Amino acid sequence: MNTISIGVDLCDIPRLSKLISEHGDRFLKKVFTAGEIAYCAHKVNGVLNFAARFAAKEALLKALGTGLRNEMNWKDVEVLNYELGKPYFKFYGQIAEYLGGQKVLLSLAHTDDNALAFVVIEGPVAFP
Repeated sequence: MNTISIGVDLCDIPRLSKLISEHGDRFLKKVFTAGEIAYCAHKVNGVLNFAARFAAKEALLKALGTGLRNEMNWKDVEVLNYELGKPYFKFYGQIAEYLGGQKVLLSLAHTDDNALAFVVIEGPVAFP
């Protein structure tokens, strides 16, 4: 398959931490799935994991070139991990329809201050 699109995002961890502190569950439940919340909440420094997942969702939207449109929402994208830790996406709703089962690759990294996500979409996509 040919690479058809890439997306990258850098999330400022202190800024995301402030959003979580100010808006708590309301923010978390708007942006993250129950599985993502449970995964991050059990980590020693869960905000790093929330930031990486937020960056992943943003990077995917950039790769799609759509932003959140029509009936898309943040929870149409879920970031999960294989047993050895490699991250991957699971898609729902409108985003799943746009991707049509195409291969989407994800890489995450973080420091104490920033989380980075890089997304590559392979194959044809039914862009809106």
